[in-house]
Amino acid sequence: MLLSAVWAWYFDDGDLPAILKSSGLCVGLGVPGYFLTRGRYNLTGRDGFAIVALGWITLAFFAALPFFISGAIPSFTDAFFEAMSGLSTTGATILGDPVRHPHLPLGIESMPRGLLFWRAFIQWIGGMGIIMFSVAILPLMGMGGTSLLRAEVPGPTVDRIQPRIQQTAKTLWLTYLIISAAEAGLLRLGGLSWFSSLTHTFTTMATGGFSINSDSISAQTAYIQYVVIFFMLVAGINFTLHGKLILNRVNRYRGNRELYFFLSIIGIFTLLIFGDIAMNNYGWGEYSLRHALFVAVSITTTTGFGTVDYESWSTFAQMLVFALFFIGGSAGSTGGGIKVVRLLVVVKYIVAEVRKLIHPHGIIPVKVGDQMIPDEVIRNTLGFILLYLGLFLVVALALSFFQLDMVSALTAAASAIGNIGPAFGSLGPHDNYAHLADGAKWLLCFAMLLGRLEIFTVMVLFSRTFWK
Repeated sequence: MLLSAVWAWYFDDGDLPAILKSSGLCVGLGVPGYFLTRGRYNLTGRDGFAIVALGWITLAFFAALPFFISGAIPSFTDAFFEAMSGLSTTGATILGDPVRHPHLPLGIESMPRGLLFWRAFIQWIGGMGIIMFSVAILPLMGMGGTSLLRAEVPGPTVDRIQPRIQQTAKTLWLTYLIISAAEAGLLRLGGLSWFSSLTHTFTTMATGGFSINSDSISAQTAYIQYVVIFFMLVAGINFTLHGKLILNRVNRYRGNRELYFFLSIIGIFTLLIFGDIAMNNYGWGEYSLRHALFVAVSITTTTGFGTVDYESWSTFAQMLVFALFFIGGSAGSTGGGIKVVRLLVVVKYIVAEVRKLIHPHGIIPVKVGDQMIPDEVIRNTLGFILLYLGLFLVVALALSFFQLDMVSALTAAASAIGNIGPAFGSLGPHDNYAHLADGAKWLLCFAMLLGRLEIFTVMVLFSRTFWK
């Protein structure tokens, strides 16, 4: 938060006192909490679930304080929504509504820049994971690091680069920092200011999608858009692969079936969208290909940046975009959604079941590459996807209770659980969430948290046996 104070002091937009007050509150409550709980503990898996889920809610509360205390977002519900959207890397915003926020006539551009930096920075922290950040930086977690990471890290498994979990966390954060620095440098070379380069880097690498511009990336040059496309793609790939290449000079990309599947999905959807918008919207040329690629990468990786209004496209192209809401990034990436590795396991399982119908007495294992998938992983994967889709329907149904039309309710539910940001209808890429009822915003905050922590980490807290 103090980094934001530096920018607030530099630009002198009037947000410095609010940021300093918020910092003081965090220190005032955090320091006594540290001394009351310090010590080395052997945390169990149950402890990990509780600490991670409740920790994310608590941090969203504190992250909302600068927005609320400054008066830039006068409703605490709106401030908490913006903070949870940032930390969970969803990117849905309540900014940009002149009726609800008449003191921000230009929308996001009217926000003090210290607060804009804070808004982008919490996405960057949330992207790699708050608990992983704590494990890497703070020597507080003792032997319980693995339990905490297992509860927070996206994907079916926790990949280790180093033998010790703290070393793994440090390595992943160092990789994250190096790639972020590379993107910031390239954006600066493209003509963006350092402030704009850093804020857009934070929200690209986190696959968060907050922009300091109301029109997102629309007004940027083709060079800037291609740089953002490349780094959204990088952020959607497992960071252990990047870490191996950058820090150990070992190429693990080759032969990685999950990576091939991820790139194939993006390639196929890009070509389908390109063909449709070339025929119906922009003509055959680089412009159509660039925007098709941008939208396919942005939605698949769950970043949510926009260059064009995809709601102006044909119904077929819009359905393609909506289908991408249910893909997600790779395991171990900063992307949300179901994750391509789970979809790959399901595809392999379906193929194996079909082959069993043809050869009923044969032993046909489910394999991804050379790796055999245990039955337990298949059951967990199928259970996760069923629960994911079930919660999607429940959240959509609950949103309709708040008088949201069907298209907006369905797509907002998918967007929140998938941590994407933009949806369709009244919540499209050029709209915002300010007009929703407060109850709908709290519901979406819960859905964002579910999506970021991969559902089970939060849902287990509602189990009666968990508290026995």
